This record gives sequence, structure tokens and C-alpha cells, in this order.
Amino acid sequence: MSADSTTNGTNQSWGGRFSEPTDAFVARFTASVNFDRRLAFHDIQGSVAHATMLARVGVLSDAERDAIVEGLTEIRDEIERGEFQWSVALEDVHMNIEARLTDKIGITGKKLHTGRSRNDQVATDIRLFLRDEIDQVAAELGRLRHGLIELADREADTIMPGFTHLQTAQPVTFGHHLLAWQEMLARDHERLLDCRKRVNVMPLGAAALAGTTYPIDRHVTAELLGFERPAENSLDAVSDRDFAIEFTAFASLLLMHLSRMSEELVLWTSAQFDFIDLPDRFCTGSSIMPQKKNPDVPELVRGKSGRVYGHLMGLLTLMKSQPLAYNKDNQEDKEPLFDAVDTVKDCLKAFADMVPAIEPKKPQMAEAARRGFSTATDLADYLVRKGVAFRDAHEIVGLSVAYGLKQQKDLSEMSLEELRQFSDVIEADVFEVLTLEGSVAARNHIGGTAPDQVRAAAQRARDALAALASTPRAGA
Repeated sequence: MSADSTTNGTNQSWGGRFSEPTDAFVARFTASVNFDRRLAFHDIQGSVAHATMLARVGVLSDAERDAIVEGLTEIRDEIERGEFQWSVALEDVHMNIEARLTDKIGITGKKLHTGRSRNDQVATDIRLFLRDEIDQVAAELGRLRHGLIELADREADTIMPGFTHLQTAQPVTFGHHLLAWQEMLARDHERLLDCRKRVNVMPLGAAALAGTTYPIDRHVTAELLGFERPAENSLDAVSDRDFAIEFTAFASLLLMHLSRMSEELVLWTSAQFDFIDLPDRFCTGSSIMPQKKNPDVPELVRGKSGRVYGHLMGLLTLMKSQPLAYNKDNQEDKEPLFDAVDTVKDCLKAFADMVPAIEPKKPQMAEAARRGFSTATDLADYLVRKGVAFRDAHEIVGLSVAYGLKQQKDLSEMSLEELRQFSDVIEADVFEVLTLEGSVAARNHIGGTAPDQVRAAAQRARDALAALASTPRAGA
């Protein structure tokens, strides 16, 4: 492609109106090709569909359509081979491809833009791009959920302390805790697929803002591109970026959840907790302290949450004061969206690879659960079943715990005589509820931490994930 594709220093697509060249800095400042070239394949995909539709309604001849499609296919190959010459003077991905097409096939290349504008073209490209990326994100999210579910099923009997305020509260199973993470991700997965529905609406045919006088058939183009339907209103079609904001809102929630998981992984790998071991390939060492094994992957994922939050706030701020319809501000939508997509995909890949390889340290987990009087609530429930009012039971157990702290004994380690000094309704059967195993087994209802319930919940989650993956989606 000729590097000199401008007239009087202005873009040939609009330079006729201008009597002086664009300032060199302004040309560079306003150009987007350095980042929107990422949309090249989607731009070509949209152009092929547009040309096909124009031929079907008689605006282009079949020969013109074939020349355009063949030329665009060759350009795609050039881009894939890294031979395509991008020009900042041509501003954006659209004009770079169109100029190259005209170089290749002559004046017919200039007919491609009939019945459309760069405004509806870029809005279509972004939606095509994001739809494909959502499908990839959904696949990685499903892989992570599957890994969590399988690990939870395997660790349904592994006992660990459950926390509130980061203080030992009650014993739970490791499998139950992992399924709590899975529930967070299940909501994220649903949000992502719901977002996809609103991404999958086609702006093409809205032209600059009011539609076009050419006899286009937008339903044909939508079908060719796999969109659910054309956008209803041309003004909204070219200026809407809600779908990008919605994806970034999804990404922010997802990264918040991954950050919470990361925080727990960082705590659990510390010497103070020592609950789990992460494989060496997900950790790094210290340049000065040879004993260190740092959980860099969870720490970095935790840190990247702020990056994605920033993109969400940036997009919201970008759109908040824009009048209808298209404004140059909208050029600033791509870099935050691209980076949010890349960050989400990288974080999900890291977690989907890492989570199945987590190794729980079962003795340390159980010992930590024993140390914190985690069966105190079970003793209170036991007393209530014996006819003691709950408030009185609460006080009795509090006295028992205070005694245990002085004697350095867990409730399960006290003799029957020691326990009976606080209430004479306590019998030998109390030890059935004071063990960690008895405590978790007693929570045997849907949503509870009993091992049987964990296994049942894992199967329900497995079935729900399979059903979600098999749901047909338009444009998939």
C-alpha cells in the first residue's frame, strides 16, 4: 500500500472539505490505528457481510461483490503474515483496510463503503470482537468452575476452620469452602452470558446517525454476521457503549471475586496458616531470602482487580456527558475494553491452571479447627435440645470456653466431669457433637457443610455448568 494515501495532508475519505493539511501532531493525536488494528479481522468480517448484502439488494453487482470479497480475503492473509503496512495518516483500521482494498481492486474498492459510515462500522466491529472474546472468557470461566467443583468433591471430608472476622468460628469442610467460591463464579458466568445478549445486536446500517437512503436489508447482514437482530434506533446504535461498560462491570465483579480467593490463598500458604501448598510453578522465590516461596500468581491477580475497576470507571466517565449521537470521545472506549478483556482472560487462565493443583494440608487444617473452640455452637445447640433456653446455653458455653482457655483444653478434650460443672444436663453423648467430624456431619441439609451435602452440591454444580455450556447462543 502506498504510504502517501492523503490529499493535501488530510485523510482522503474526508479531505475534500478542508483547505489546509491537518497538523502533524493532531493527526497523530487523533489517530487510533495503533490500537484499533486489533479489530482488523472483525472489520473484514463485517465488510464481507456488508458487500454480500449490497449485492443481494442490487447496490453492487455480483462481480463487484466477488472482487471486494476476494480483495478483503487477500488483505486478511497479508495481516496474518505480518506483511500489511499500517499508516497513521489513514487514522484507523477501517481506512487502512479500505485504502489497501482500493489499491488492489481499483474503484470498486471505494464502493464498499456505500450505505455505511465509520460510526456504525466501528460499533459493529467492537461488538463482533467482544462477542468472540466473551465466548473465550466463558470457556475459561467454565474451566475454572469445573476445577473447583472436582477439587471440592475430592475434599468433601477435609475439615478446616470456618471464619468470621478472620476468627475461628465453626468447623467446615474444605470442599464446602471451595463450593462457596464456585457460587461466586456461577453468578459471574450468568452475568457474562446475559451481557452477551446485549452485545449481540447489530449497529451496521445505522450509517453516520440517521440510517441510509440505499435499499439495504439489515436483517440479511445481521444473519450473515450471526447477530440476534439489528439495532432498533440509528442514533443509539452508533453512540451506545453500554455493552462495553456492562462487560467491564462483569469483569470488575469477577476480579473482585478472584481477589477474595487470592487473599485466602495468600493467607493459607503463609507459615502462620500453613493450610495448603501451591505447586512451585505458580510461585517464585526471593532474591535475598532463600527460604521464601512467594504466592505471586494470587498476589498479582489480587492486584489486577484495581486495574479493571479503573477501566470501568474510565468508561462510565467517558460516556456520562456525551450528547447523541457519535462523538470522537468514543475512540477512547477501545484501550480500556481491550485491556479489561486481556486481564480477565489471563487471570482466569492462571486460576484455571492453578486451582486443580492445590494441595490441602489436612492435619494442619484440622488442628487449626480444634484450636479455636470451633464446636462451641454445637455444645450450645446440644444444651438447647436438652431443654436449656438458648441464652442460658450461650452463657454456659461461654463459661466452658473460658475454663478451656485457662486449662489449655479444647471442649472435646475436657472430661465429662469437667463439662458437667457448668450444667448437669450434659451427658456422655455430648462427645458425639464436640468432635470436628460430628460437628460438620450435623449440618446435613442443603447448603450445609456435611460431607454428603458437599458431594450432592458438587454434583448439582456440575450439572448446572454442563447445562449452561450446552445452551445454544445466537452468533456462537
